[in-house]
Amino acid sequence: MKPKVYLKELAFARSGDKGDISNIGLMAKNAESYQVIKKEVTPERVKKYFKGMVKGDVKIYSMDNLNALEIVLHNALGGGATRTLRLDQTGKSMCGLLQRMEIEVDEDVVNRAREAEEQILSRYESW
Repeated sequence: MKPKVYLKELAFARSGDKGDISNIGLMAKNAESYQVIKKEVTPERVKKYFKGMVKGDVKIYSMDNLNALEIVLHNALGGGATRTLRLDQTGKSMCGLLQRMEIEVDEDVVNRAREAEEQILSRYESW
């Protein structure tokens, strides 16, 4: 049995909004992690994970050249920034929430993703 880990172990994320649509960019830490998240992060799983927060469809667009997924959550912000009573009107916290979704993955994959993250972050230490 594979261990369960949070999605944040394999990918970085950023989110935003367009009206009542929240979008999440999920960027894998390496190509191997991308193959895992592409398989494991499905519209059905994402909608189930967000439970009643996402009232509409979930669409996922693969960006193979970037090792990233664009996840679009329709009717996810209670009407949008100017209409909602939610504390997070623009969906900025949606990426953090998604990164807490658990998936099963081999420990070796997680270790290689951690190594990749260290390499990525080391590039920006001097900034």
